Amino acid sequence: MKHIAFSKKQKNSSGSVLAYILVVMLIVMIILVSILSYVSSQLKFSFNRVEKEKAFQIAEAGIYYYRWYLAHETSGKTALEINDFLETGGTMGFSPEVTNYEDNIGQYQLVITPPEPGSTIINIKSTGWTNKAPEMKRTVKVRFRRPSWSEYTFLSNSFINFGSESEVYGKIHSNNGIRFDGKAHNTVSSLLPSFYDPTYGGSKKQFGVHTTVDPADAAAPAFPWPDGTVLEHSDVFMGGREFPVSEVSFTGLTSDLANMKEQANNGQGKYFDSTGFGRKIILKSDGTFDVCTVSAANSNTHVISRYLKNTEPGTCTSCSGSCLSNYTIPNGGVLFVENNVWVEGVVNNKRLSIVAANLSGGGDQRDIYIGISNNNLRYTAYDCNNMLGLIAQRDIRVLGSCPTKFTVDAALMAQSGLVGINDNSFSGKDSLTFNGAITSYLQPYFQHGNSGFAVRLYNFDNNLLYCPPPYFPTGTEYAIDLWEEM
Repeated sequence: MKHIAFSKKQKNSSGSVLAYILVVMLIVMIILVSILSYVSSQLKFSFNRVEKEKAFQIAEAGIYYYRWYLAHETSGKTALEINDFLETGGTMGFSPEVTNYEDNIGQYQLVITPPEPGSTIINIKSTGWTNKAPEMKRTVKVRFRRPSWSEYTFLSNSFINFGSESEVYGKIHSNNGIRFDGKAHNTVSSLLPSFYDPTYGGSKKQFGVHTTVDPADAAAPAFPWPDGTVLEHSDVFMGGREFPVSEVSFTGLTSDLANMKEQANNGQGKYFDSTGFGRKIILKSDGTFDVCTVSAANSNTHVISRYLKNTEPGTCTSCSGSCLSNYTIPNGGVLFVENNVWVEGVVNNKRLSIVAANLSGGGDQRDIYIGISNNNLRYTAYDCNNMLGLIAQRDIRVLGSCPTKFTVDAALMAQSGLVGINDNSFSGKDSLTFNGAITSYLQPYFQHGNSGFAVRLYNFDNNLLYCPPPYFPTGTEYAIDLWEEM
């Protein structure tokens, strides 16, 4: 038999090929393992992302289910009835119960923080997860709020007329028409598409919000009108003008007054009866207030002349001595007077509402007077810790005894009357600087002929959006005010 002999060179070549094949196989295996690992991680990532997205949607579903529940349970109720509902069971069955999501896909848990006394804010935290990946939780936090009546610099049920010297920072709305000839830095809105402006004798039909600033608005045609009919007037309406818009209803405010009286009688403030002509209240920076019972006041100027003594017959000519009582300001509370109120002083780290209303039946509606004794009405700081609401059953009047340059820090509400200057014995003043919000059922005014303030600056206090005065009237519908994922 013939043998074939392999040379050393051939053997080395075969070994090299084998080694090359092994290296290639190793590289291929590494690549395959890497690909498989990558594919596996991507599949896992996709799965996690899908489950996390589902968890997020389940958490949001919990929020919107409670929103539906809240709207259903509060529909048709007054603000007072809504408060009672929230205090007696508005979170029952939800917090911190775990609820199955539809088709048993997953679950959510709601933690509901009801409003604090005097507030309308509900905070809700919803945590959602799927049954496939219960460890992958998503949490959403939402704040629900009933809009307060203190969210407008001006809110009225009547026609409003702003002269050329008026400058307003903040929203303005009327359920009637508005003539605006000054400068508006925020939205000016009206319920009406058009109206007959009484300043023209009621003979000229104007847009719901109009101006006479050159070039003046033309007479309003029949509504609806074509686009471009209404001039932009950005020099006047810097934040724009809107009309027609939805009504802001004044219905139900009487129940808000009744609620504030109840709170004052039930430990959330202090109640004063209808003795005399009313009370003079002096707010002090030390956290207290002085109060005197008014015995006599001028029927035209409303300047107080005498006060009743507290524990003995007789009167005083000043709010001092035996006519004066001193109390601690109820922070977050209400001072309710079943009569007229005169208010002055300073608010220092207190949140307070003062109400003048006759709810006992019979007799006149009650008023609030500010600008007494040549004093301003001020905050020590502009934040949520310093807040004052003045609510009158009828009028809130600025008296002629106010400073020549008058400053007011407050949210004012005249339920059935107006906010404005006192018509009798009010001479011309230099300026009014108002920081807050004004709600006036009838037309508010701070200048009339030669009376009033020559320059009028109205600033909206942004703190009123989230920290309205205690028990200040609000709307009846909750809206999402803040949304964040935790």
